[in-house]
Amino acid sequence: MGTKWIKRFMLPAAAMLMLAGCNFSDSGDGKSSEGSGGSGSEGDGSKAQTIVLSEGSDIPTMDSTKAHDSIAFNVLNNINEGLYRQNESNQVELAGAEKHDKNDDETVHTFTLREQNWSNGDPVTAHDYEYAWKRVMREAGPYNYMLVTAGIKNAEKIMEEEADADELGIKAVDDQTLEVTLEAPNPLFETLLAFATFLPQNEKFVEEQGDQYALEADNILSNGPFKFTAWQQEQGWTLEKNEDYWDADTVKLDKVEFIVIKDAQSGANLYETDKVDRVKLTSSLVDQYQDNDGFTNEKASGTVFLRFNHNNEELKNVNIRRAITMAIDREGLTDVILKDGSVPLYGAVPEGFYKSPEDVDFRELNGDINKGTPEEAKEFWEKGLEETGKDGLTVSINMADTDEMKKVGEYLQAQLEDNLPGFKLELKAVPFAQRLEIEKAIEYDLSLSTWGPDYADPMTYLDMWVDGSSANRMDYHNPKLDELVADARTDTDLSHRYKTLLDIEKVLLEEDAAIAPLYQRGNSYLTRPDIKNLIIHPAGADISLKWTSVE
Repeated sequence: MGTKWIKRFMLPAAAMLMLAGCNFSDSGDGKSSEGSGGSGSEGDGSKAQTIVLSEGSDIPTMDSTKAHDSIAFNVLNNINEGLYRQNESNQVELAGAEKHDKNDDETVHTFTLREQNWSNGDPVTAHDYEYAWKRVMREAGPYNYMLVTAGIKNAEKIMEEEADADELGIKAVDDQTLEVTLEAPNPLFETLLAFATFLPQNEKFVEEQGDQYALEADNILSNGPFKFTAWQQEQGWTLEKNEDYWDADTVKLDKVEFIVIKDAQSGANLYETDKVDRVKLTSSLVDQYQDNDGFTNEKASGTVFLRFNHNNEELKNVNIRRAITMAIDREGLTDVILKDGSVPLYGAVPEGFYKSPEDVDFRELNGDINKGTPEEAKEFWEKGLEETGKDGLTVSINMADTDEMKKVGEYLQAQLEDNLPGFKLELKAVPFAQRLEIEKAIEYDLSLSTWGPDYADPMTYLDMWVDGSSANRMDYHNPKLDELVADARTDTDLSHRYKTLLDIEKVLLEEDAAIAPLYQRGNSYLTRPDIKNLIIHPAGADISLKWTSVE
């Protein structure tokens, strides 16, 4: 494998200088990311409560009804708040609601809202929740299936265009009282409510902004621990403490600046010069920084996998898909190319996060699926080519232009072309947001995709593949899988439900080889040691800053 796939993608020096000197604040206080990290101090000798974090891409959208990626979810989690939010222990707790009542069969849930304001001074009301949730369904938001997963009355009918969005089972009884009706009792309901799709929106403000809503910092409102105060596309954004937040006394940080850093070496250089306080490392930098006091390396719950366009004449063949899946040496990918704590994955659900009611890990129960040798892959390949009447296959792969994805793409290209005679792979690296748009339009052959769990249950990796799901993004459909998902959504026998979840994955992979899981992500970071209580969530939004401070 050697150095062919181990490359550093360096930004030009001028671009590095631009990143180092960015000031995303529009508050006029003269503070910028340069020198404003955790090493800064106030005039009285105490640490300045300002940190600078990094992201690999810009925010695709700040509209919670349309958000579909981890970057947007992270920002929304810190500037907004719904009925529930994840706490420091990754458990959901009441947030925008101060009381939650249920009827006897747990199908009618009544929430009493706490007194809370938007950043423009308007009160947050039950009408804001009713408006936002119905807007998710009305505009066919990419996460509208989450309302189906939550079991909200008529959500599935609305998604299938058998009912109108106004028929969704949510009603503002008065300004402070929200009533939500479910199709059936749902053990996941409270957990799901902490997710960004269930955030409220100020109807008057959204409608006044029209098609400009959430496109600039001035076009969005906050009701959470922080306010969204500046946004320079492709460069970064700024959050500032929301002094009017109902729990403002808990929030210690005054400002959090984010800068977009697509090149890991540039990020490491900025960290070393105290211009950024947390950066993600790639494999080429792990050896160099693993002895640094701020280095951490841990397995995450996010996954990386290949989507197949099931409309493609050759890729719709299950044997060709299985051949591609088996032809890739995942151990070489994670241990030699990535070296960041990532581990090979032979299932849709990763290991170490989701246990059955009998306390057995999901991955242990279902084992490795479609794990094979290059020889086995070649057999499936030849069979698939015979069935399609082809003697080879040339396809392209849609992928983000990040350092990690470029390396993975190059590795896949070499593996598939070496192990499958007549296979040719063209790499198409595009900005992250564009990669998502190409996926949504299903205008690709293969797509190198990532998925982070929306909530703490295996279903978050499984129900995305039902017919019509906005997360499907490859026109895959198996009625058997749809039926199993529907059963699991309403099953209150937790042991039986878990068996159904295992069967869903078997249909997806054993029967259909519908996707090709590649690896479970591991993340290597450099984080300033004096940053305390930066909460990392294994599901939903990646981080919470509500409890973070600089010491």
